[in-house]
Amino acid sequence: MAASSGPGRGTATTGSDRVVVWSPDYLSYRWSPQHPMNPTRLDLTMALADGLGLIEGAEVVRPDAASDADLLRIHTPAYIDAVKLAGASTDGALPPELEIRHGLGTDDNPIFPRMHEASAVLAGGSLAAAKEIASGRARRAVSIGGGMHHAMADWASGFCVYNDAAIAISWLLDNGFDRIAYIDIDAHHGDGVQHAFLGDPRVMTISIHQHPATLWPNTGWSSEVGAGAAEGTAINLPVLPGTSDALWLRGFHAVVPAAIAGFRPQIVISQCGADNHREDPLADLALTVDGQRAAYLAMRDLADRYSEGRWLAVGGGGYGLVRVVPRSWTHLIAAALDREVDLDTTIPDTWREKARVIAPSVDLPTTMGEGGDTKYLPWDGPGGTPETGVASMDRALTRIDAAIIATRRATFPLLGLDPEDPRD
Repeated sequence: MAASSGPGRGTATTGSDRVVVWSPDYLSYRWSPQHPMNPTRLDLTMALADGLGLIEGAEVVRPDAASDADLLRIHTPAYIDAVKLAGASTDGALPPELEIRHGLGTDDNPIFPRMHEASAVLAGGSLAAAKEIASGRARRAVSIGGGMHHAMADWASGFCVYNDAAIAISWLLDNGFDRIAYIDIDAHHGDGVQHAFLGDPRVMTISIHQHPATLWPNTGWSSEVGAGAAEGTAINLPVLPGTSDALWLRGFHAVVPAAIAGFRPQIVISQCGADNHREDPLADLALTVDGQRAAYLAMRDLADRYSEGRWLAVGGGGYGLVRVVPRSWTHLIAAALDREVDLDTTIPDTWREKARVIAPSVDLPTTMGEGGDTKYLPWDGPGGTPETGVASMDRALTRIDAAIIATRRATFPLLGLDPEDPRD
């Protein structure tokens, strides 16, 4: 697929080339005291990034809330009205006026005060990041409050109210971009974004997630490839529970770079859910912070190679609120700012003191890494699975290779690529 002339090509940027989009208002997106998605993870991430000196001298953009017109790019008027009405409830109960529930008031998506306002700020953050890049003011932008990838047009789903990434993509499509690649590495399938653009050949959605037979939302099979003129632009690599850094990275590099090279996007958007970590309580993958950092750097490098550096990164899932998400997304911020943090870097005492007050019973990490094994064996085509001599590893390699070839055979021919050839 040939590249089209992209917006901003040859245009010099002004100001900072890399921005962090952040608002303290992100912390108002709080479902309930017991809910696993707790904004403490965002607060601790920014505190850690600040403690390591990453924010100093960086350009921080404070976003406005997304307007109703922005939200209507993806969501229905009835749904937006329902969110507003639910959030105006004073007792947390579903108002009787909501004859259609729209996914609100469930255990996953309980009602909380000012739900609309809090959700609109997260959407506004991803939209602000998109505008920074589209204007040429920045090549990279990161907003850890975004990544609400399960929200559908007319219902809340999976802790997500408004689908900020889909809203940002829609805006980019109306403002000069016609080749957008969305890469989702959350443990859960990026179903909402895929659904929003399933028939749009201008948007490629790639999701690497825990196998749908083993994890909600039970979608994201390799056979889901897009619809109509967009066949081949939905790419799904489901991996089995227990998949570790080296196996996950083998799968990523066997599928994603070739697909991106074939599509030639003008911008790469990354959903960086941290629930693929081995300690996450809601999923069963086995990545370390080291592996997550390697994934961020790989996606950034793809943007540098194929999209003239245009990279928009958002957060997503991640329920290791203290030990995992702050380190993971601090590495994400560092990657976006070209200020990579060594994995053996000691975590500042000031951060540990703050975290100890919030979570006195948690065994706090001391360094920015975990000793993960990120040295993966590159995929070498069907029949090329190496034998390590360790039975458990050989079985794991066979399983990831089966997933790789299933995904490549489902989508690569539709992209004009050879699924059997590792050079593609």
